[in-house]
Amino acid sequence: MKRREFSLSTASAVAASALTLPLSMNAQAQARAFKEGKDFVKLKKPVATDAPAGKVEVIEFFWYSCPHCNAFEPAFEAWAKSAPANMAIRRVPVAFNASFVPQQKLYFALEAMNLLPQLHTKVFHAVHVERLPLNKDDAIFEWIGKQGVDVAKFKEAYNSFNTANLLRKAAALQEAYQVEGVPSMGVAGKYYTDGTMAGNMQSVLQVVEYLGSLKA
Repeated sequence: MKRREFSLSTASAVAASALTLPLSMNAQAQARAFKEGKDFVKLKKPVATDAPAGKVEVIEFFWYSCPHCNAFEPAFEAWAKSAPANMAIRRVPVAFNASFVPQQKLYFALEAMNLLPQLHTKVFHAVHVERLPLNKDDAIFEWIGKQGVDVAKFKEAYNSFNTANLLRKAAALQEAYQVEGVPSMGVAGKYYTDGTMAGNMQSVLQVVEYLGSLKA
């Protein structure tokens, strides 16, 4: 969503398929020839990665208020649990304008407090099912308090130097990968793909596995 429109119906179908179909690369995916310039692009300038030695960094660029990211989340979460062992997978919240920043800070504060396993999915639910406008500081703090989290500690993480630094890094990654919309994926500091290029988000995950298998 934003800058490009992704197919919500396709993303929803992918989310539903996560309940019944494995998303790791199968024989059909292996047989498909993914093409540079069509299914993915290779960055003109490689991006430094934080992946451990021998690992391929995979980044999901997302935004909590994006309905397509919400629809894709169950499929992505299921895929991440069974993805190839050589992949170091992480999420990066994006900001196409200043209104996105509170939700970026929400993500990074939850990450700092080790609360993502409990609350990441709940944020999507709050925004898209409960229709809560978690896009301003006070609304976020109120919601966090209702989750049983120490609000004072959360505010400290939310407004910390570490979070400010992560915002700068996220902005740099977003620019370096030339993120056109969300959900989208960056691979190995070299490649970028999204639902528009690959055709749908299940294909995106197959493209990611293909790119992760390429030799340096």
